[in-house]
Amino acid sequence: MIGPNLAILIGFGSLLLLCLLRVPIGLAMGASGILGFGLMTGFEPAFKLLSHSVISTFSDYTMGLVPLFILMGTVAVASGMSGELFRAAQLWLGNFRGGLAVATVASCGGFAAICGSSAATAATMTRVALPEMKKHGYSERLATGVIAAGGTLGVLIPPSIALAVYGLLTQQSVGLLFMAGVIPGIIAIAMYMLVVKVWLAVRPQDAPAGQQAAMRERLSSLTRLGPIMLLILFVIGGIYGGLFTPTEAGAVGAAGAIAIVALGRRLSWKTLFSSLAESVRMGAAILLIMAGAVLFGYFLAVTETPQKAAQLLIDANLGRYGTLLVIIGIMLVLGCLIDALAVVILIVPLVYPIVMQLGFDPIWFGVIVTMCVELGLITPPFGLNVFVIKGLSKRTDIWTIYKGVTPFIIVDLLRIGLLIAFPSLVLFLPDMAR
Repeated sequence: MIGPNLAILIGFGSLLLLCLLRVPIGLAMGASGILGFGLMTGFEPAFKLLSHSVISTFSDYTMGLVPLFILMGTVAVASGMSGELFRAAQLWLGNFRGGLAVATVASCGGFAAICGSSAATAATMTRVALPEMKKHGYSERLATGVIAAGGTLGVLIPPSIALAVYGLLTQQSVGLLFMAGVIPGIIAIAMYMLVVKVWLAVRPQDAPAGQQAAMRERLSSLTRLGPIMLLILFVIGGIYGGLFTPTEAGAVGAAGAIAIVALGRRLSWKTLFSSLAESVRMGAAILLIMAGAVLFGYFLAVTETPQKAAQLLIDANLGRYGTLLVIIGIMLVLGCLIDALAVVILIVPLVYPIVMQLGFDPIWFGVIVTMCVELGLITPPFGLNVFVIKGLSKRTDIWTIYKGVTPFIIVDLLRIGLLIAFPSLVLFLPDMAR
């Protein structure tokens, strides 16, 4: 047995070492948690905790919403629905200079509502929108920057996997969290579109003039998207209205997506099995991270790390908002280095008690956490969305993408400041439902 301070040092040191060795974050957190817990209480109770907590995490009913919402998104991706979504946005928004870039932002927002994954949104739009923008003479910097930034909407717009995981970690209502993400998501889309307009006001040579589409074509594009859009509204509305739980909503969404693409004759057995396999793979990875986080959480509890961190920040006399800015700074740095979902799972158990002690609303803080990790997806040196685009567009220089996404990073920082200054923008819809 050792003292808690030494156990904290060994536990976090081992976690850092395992991450540097590229051990999956779920396994790294689980191993470090068991090591630290064992050093404090003995390894026999630690191994009993390992068997019990992992099984209870995997068998938790509420965890079922994660693979179900992922399945809803993978079916939409495999069926080619993203192409129709972009086509509709192009017809409605492509009639002015930079219209394709604005349409990309809109289609990223729409696809995020189906998919819930940032990397999947960025990858899909790179395949669909990037060739179109290049063909029409858009600069590579603008085209890749728009896609990288638009991809981050997959983290925030409901049904968001990151918000769902935050709710599971903090025992907050996933339905209220989804509701809280709506207005910030709309603000994000509007601000990204504004960036495109300002960009082209300064550099009009980066995009050509738009082309006017016939109204019949526009209306036709909406009719093809109508069923899946109605499904999304039904799923999210069902959660808000108390018609079903978030887990049941995931099942309704997955089954509805499969039915819609099957009736539209866009679903083969091969597509269905590949969608199921992908959702199982991604869901298992997230559940493994959750199980590791639970084990690491026991280690944090037995060493009283959150209480000590809270006391340290309080003793620094930074004030309520000064402490919040320190926490946000830590999340922004971590978001640049490791996976967004891993940041949520790693940092929330540590800082959540501090934030609650400071008197901030837990639903509001969930959106702030999500926006911070969302920003890490496009910031150097390890912006995941940037690497996704680079991997799919091999001839594009990575610094071109980073230069293209820089204006959107600045706007994201302004958006975080806006929601800190005016929390009612986040809490307006949840307060109506409470």
